[in-house]
Amino acid sequence: MAVRKWIVLSLLLISFLQISYLFYSLNPLALLQASTGHKLPGKIETVPQALTRGNINVPFQTDLSKDMDRRNMLPPRNRDLFPELASDHLIIVLYVHNRPNYLRVVVNGLSKVEGISETLLIVSHDGFYEEMNAIIEKIRFCQVKEIFAPFSPHLFPESFPGVSDGDCQDKDDPATKKCNGVADQYGNHRSPRIVSLKHHWWWMMNTLWDGLVETRNYDRHMVFIEEDHYLFPNAYRNIQTLCRIKSKKCTDCWTANLAPYDVNAKGERTQNLIQEKMGNIGYAVNRTVWRKIHGSAKEFCSFDDYNWDITMWASVYPSWNSLPFSLRGPRRSAVHFGKCGLHQGNKKGKPACLDPDTEAPPMDPEDSIPNINEEWKVVKFGIKGYTKGFNGWGGWGDSRDHRLCLDFAAMYWKT
Repeated sequence: MAVRKWIVLSLLLISFLQISYLFYSLNPLALLQASTGHKLPGKIETVPQALTRGNINVPFQTDLSKDMDRRNMLPPRNRDLFPELASDHLIIVLYVHNRPNYLRVVVNGLSKVEGISETLLIVSHDGFYEEMNAIIEKIRFCQVKEIFAPFSPHLFPESFPGVSDGDCQDKDDPATKKCNGVADQYGNHRSPRIVSLKHHWWWMMNTLWDGLVETRNYDRHMVFIEEDHYLFPNAYRNIQTLCRIKSKKCTDCWTANLAPYDVNAKGERTQNLIQEKMGNIGYAVNRTVWRKIHGSAKEFCSFDDYNWDITMWASVYPSWNSLPFSLRGPRRSAVHFGKCGLHQGNKKGKPACLDPDTEAPPMDPEDSIPNINEEWKVVKFGIKGYTKGFNGWGGWGDSRDHRLCLDFAAMYWKT
């Protein structure tokens, strides 16, 4: 009797395992949800192809880093609420680090942007911070997809790209200290917290344009903002207009911008369109421009400056045959706010930068409605600021960072 009971239980277990295998084989997203604990949207009609990537030159990949890879394959959320994207939608990309008080303000502002429900919002995280992720998961005003930089240094607490045993620190002399590392032009060794800024931006751009199934065939502009860039309600309609008229109104303009190059400027408030140097707030880039940027990977990855934007201005753009101007309106539709930059706080021996009373920046009534007139004439401003000849602020001298950067450039391309 006992033997018969054991046989029946064994057959039931085998049947259960066969059914489970069949279910997960046909439903890979369910397996992904089971392994990560990540909640999926209500109905998924199509399963996206898995994101494939070449080898990355790190000693080993941590479990948390592998989890980020799995999360990056999840489809956009809120497709049950917004099943269709507008035919002329421009993807908005919000790239973030770990300033949740700023992110809450930015997300609240995005919820008020006219046309936001028509498009896809992609949020690129520099690694994984639970509070930041929780803020994004509450978004219900548009389709939203999260991606997580799987090689962010803080995901590697004991190895490169984080801090490895035997790494040189600050201005250590490798011969005297018997440590490892290549110093920058100022004699400073790498800081994982600092190099993370440039690595994240470069990984994100390569992943967006060449890696994600949702965007790898997307050819229109993507609009980029950070967690301390606030969009006015007219921002999306204004950038749609600028991107549509750019090639006709300004043949030298490679990009479009929602704010002046000078982050403190409010704009000229005239009835003219402005042609000037590309700024880093609310900039719109298409695949043609990305191909040129990607073609300058060597210049980007070898330039000794931990800032992605200064690297572009001082090393990448000068390597092109023509200067890349940007087209914008006479009034800003995006603004940098807050007092805590990514360079501040979290330094050894120094208190963190605190900005507890963060509020949305003030705006005029004109900022609530689209205010770009495509019949306006274009006024050209000269190129100023960082240009060819500037050697960089340093922080990017270690050859390991150069190799990792070049790995990111090649990770979605077959050799």
